[in-house]
Amino acid sequence: MTGRLWRQRPIPHIDGGLRMPPIAKWLGYAGLLPQLWALTVLLVGNPESRFTALALGYAYAALILSFLGGMWWGLAAQARAVIPAWVWGAAIAPSLIALASTLPWAVGARWPGPSLALLGGSLLASLAVDYSLAAAGLCPNWWLKLRVPLSVGLGGLTLWIGYFA
Repeated sequence: MTGRLWRQRPIPHIDGGLRMPPIAKWLGYAGLLPQLWALTVLLVGNPESRFTALALGYAYAALILSFLGGMWWGLAAQARAVIPAWVWGAAIAPSLIALASTLPWAVGARWPGPSLALLGGSLLASLAVDYSLAAAGLCPNWWLKLRVPLSVGLGGLTLWIGYFA
C-alpha cells in the first residue's frame, strides 16, 4: 500500500495555475477548524478544558504562521525570475515571530494572551506579503483568493482566542 501511494501522479494545476485547485480550497478552509474548535471550547466548553483550548489554539497559530513562511520560501525558490531580497527575509520572519511568541511562557510572564495577540496580528499582517508576492508575479493567480479569507479567518479567530485568555 505504501509503495502505491508514492507512485500516484501529482494533481496538476487546473488551467496552468489560473484557477485554484479544489483540494487547496478545501484543505485550506479545513485549516480553520482547529481554531474554531479552540474558540468553541473557550465559549461553551468545560472550564477544565480551558487551558487545553488556549494551548492548542496558540500552538496551531504558531505552526501555521511558520508554515506560511515556508510557503513564501517555496514560491521564491521555484520562481524563474530574480527574487527581490525582501522575499527571503519575509519568508523567515514568521518562524522568528512564532519563536518570539514563546518567550512570555518561557520566562513565566503573562501567557498566552499576549502571544496569541502577536500571532493573530501577524497572521493578519501576512496579507501585506501575499499582496506583494502577487504584485511581483511570484504566486499563482488564485493565491490571494485563498490567502485573504484564510489569513483573516485564522488571524481573527486567534485574536478572539487571545481575548478570552
